[in-house]
Amino acid sequence: MSASSTQVLAEFAATLKFETIPEPVIRRTEDLLLDWFGSALAGKNARAVEILAAFVESMGPQDGPSEILIHRRTSSPLLAAMANAAASHVAEQDDVHNGSVFHPATVVFPPALAVAQALGRSGQELLTACVAGYEVGIRVGEFLGRSHYKIFHTTGTAGTLAAAAAVGHLLKLTPEQMLHAFGSAGTQSAGLWEFLRDAADSKQLHTAHAAGAGLTAAYLAQQGFTGARRILEGPQGLAAGMSSDADEKKLTDGLGTRWATAETSFKFHASCRHTHPAADALQQVLQQHGLKAGDVKRVTALVHQGAIDVLGPVTDPQTVHQSKFSMGTVLGLVAVLGRAGLTEFDTSFKSGEVTAFHDKVVMELDPEVDGAYPARWIGKVRVDTRDGRVLHGRVDEPKGDPGNTLTRPELEDKALRLALYHGGASEAEMRAAMQSLWGIATQAQVGRLLP
Repeated sequence: MSASSTQVLAEFAATLKFETIPEPVIRRTEDLLLDWFGSALAGKNARAVEILAAFVESMGPQDGPSEILIHRRTSSPLLAAMANAAASHVAEQDDVHNGSVFHPATVVFPPALAVAQALGRSGQELLTACVAGYEVGIRVGEFLGRSHYKIFHTTGTAGTLAAAAAVGHLLKLTPEQMLHAFGSAGTQSAGLWEFLRDAADSKQLHTAHAAGAGLTAAYLAQQGFTGARRILEGPQGLAAGMSSDADEKKLTDGLGTRWATAETSFKFHASCRHTHPAADALQQVLQQHGLKAGDVKRVTALVHQGAIDVLGPVTDPQTVHQSKFSMGTVLGLVAVLGRAGLTEFDTSFKSGEVTAFHDKVVMELDPEVDGAYPARWIGKVRVDTRDGRVLHGRVDEPKGDPGNTLTRPELEDKALRLALYHGGASEAEMRAAMQSLWGIATQAQVGRLLP
């Protein structure tokens, strides 16, 4: 009997070797690690993150092998993974893979770092495990399809499998044990978009839970705990319950030759990725025509259905985090202040000028944009000016996409800004950490990243 798709994926995650990963993929994984580290530090003092971090710290040891970055404390791998996963997903600056509509970093790096620190694994082992997590999580997200994302936050659902793959690799699980880890991870998959309507804090819980559930699943499998063998494609598996357009081929297509890790995009704007293409296209129109916010009568963001599904419920954002899922607010910040960064959201998401621009913005389903999604996230806007002109903007690769990526100096600048945002680290501490992270592949043992 031939191996199931889940089995093939589990064998890949269990047997991946550092030497078989192309060097450009390793370098990109280092880039992604630094980007994630900055995002995690930016979560310091965020209310939802601090509540979650305080909770997990109260549930476990006050001292342990694994680092809770925002508090400079240590605890068990499980609790550190949960706290760091929550912290790295609140600033909306962590990475995203377009085709899977999945944020890999926030569910892969926290459990992998925590376990690597606990077990004394090398930098090469950490990077290899993280590539395994990225490759698995992205493929599960692609497999679950567009119908899944309409209701479920893929980072919360596929994220459990991604975390299990990364941790399972560090635990040196056999392919059979990894298969059971996947089964236990998948049965815990969760995360619903309904929270956006209420400006609720659930998004941080999604990532904390996914990281913790995947880690738990891997450790249980190491001890002989069994899970469903076809948790993804089985008749009562993940796809059966959470998708109407699942495509099993996507689980294994190009496995080991197509490196999805290297396809991952960095986030330039501090907002939901669905806003980025339109934001870039609007910036293009404003700059090319020398327009100010007051010159604009109306903006039509021409979008894919996924953007409407996620952003549509946010009509009057009440919190900074909710405003990051408002197309009108993001475009308003771009038009009024020139960018939609961390400080712009904090200071101005409810300002009179931004709110006035918000009310000029509508979203419209565009067949071309929708047809290209999710493989490509095309940005298109139509701008009606007060003097009667109709102007068009188009961006085929938003800033941060692989074809329009951030350079290492740009990533360093971004990470430094994230670290300084709420005092997660000083400039000197961050520069020392960056030096360490750039050399992670040479480290015999992964230690603490902050003093």
